[in-house]
Amino acid sequence: MSIRFRTEIEIKPFAEKIDHSSRIFSIGSCFADNMAKAFHDAKLGVTSNPTGVLFNPASIKTLLHRFAERRVITENDLHCSNGIWFGYDFHSSFNGADSQVVQKGINQRIEEGHEALMHADWVIITFGTAWIYTLNESGQIVANCHKQPAANFSRRRLSAEEIVAMYDELMRGVLADKKVIFTISPVRHLGDGADDNFLSKATLKVAVAEIVERFDNAHYFPSYEILNDDLRDYRFYAEDLCHPSTLAVEYIRDKFFDAILAKHSRELLPRIEKIISSAQHRPLDPTSEAFKDFCRRQIREIDSLPEIDFSEEREYFSSFLAESAIKSTN
Repeated sequence: MSIRFRTEIEIKPFAEKIDHSSRIFSIGSCFADNMAKAFHDAKLGVTSNPTGVLFNPASIKTLLHRFAERRVITENDLHCSNGIWFGYDFHSSFNGADSQVVQKGINQRIEEGHEALMHADWVIITFGTAWIYTLNESGQIVANCHKQPAANFSRRRLSAEEIVAMYDELMRGVLADKKVIFTISPVRHLGDGADDNFLSKATLKVAVAEIVERFDNAHYFPSYEILNDDLRDYRFYAEDLCHPSTLAVEYIRDKFFDAILAKHSRELLPRIEKIISSAQHRPLDPTSEAFKDFCRRQIREIDSLPEIDFSEEREYFSSFLAESAIKSTN
């Protein structure tokens, strides 16, 4: 009898596939950004978290509605503390001393989020935690506490029923014509305590299972289970023992690509990776004929893949040839 040291999760291939013509909108926890980077590196058309990471389902729902309605903010939506303006629905990277600059920066991203969501074929939603914080003075659920005094907030856990009700509305509304993939972030929220983290993830699991059962265009990808059941070893975590390591993210990415990516697009990945890697090459002698030939070969390879956006890489290789042409005429 063979000895087994791990339980590999078998993922049934999705009936519908993502390819390089697909437009993807990803929203949710920092794990959503990790996966979006993997999509971007594969030259898939993805927009991720236009206004910053979001952890709880209620804040994700609020921003999806805002993007769909193209509902920009006014200065009345901002708050000021110690001379710094911020919005409770938005990431701290927008914060600043000038309220008009903060407002303009957030509204620009709302416009970008609207365009990306409206044109998306696929929407990937990653829940991080079921725990929420509400402002005591207004009852508003906040996406980010912005290091304000803890006494300003109340903390509670969303129920699975609340989450299902929120997304029942979304799935019948703005997401009705999208293919939606739900996933639960494998990041451990140990700030909530180990017991509350497990309870939170279980709540999210129950809610997502109900949503997927209700709607034909809703699907589930088991990123949480892959890290916690398949890999199941602290060597697959970063040093904080909460976030997945780079190796774990790559493993989950490969599982996702195997399940969802169209065969033709999967077959292109080695060629795409090679072109990107070549564009990161720094030549010892950029004026040499050998390097110019190398640039021409890369441009021909890019030309053979017209469905992929290699504008950055093309500009890199072309710049050396243009510079060499200018020097030769002088």
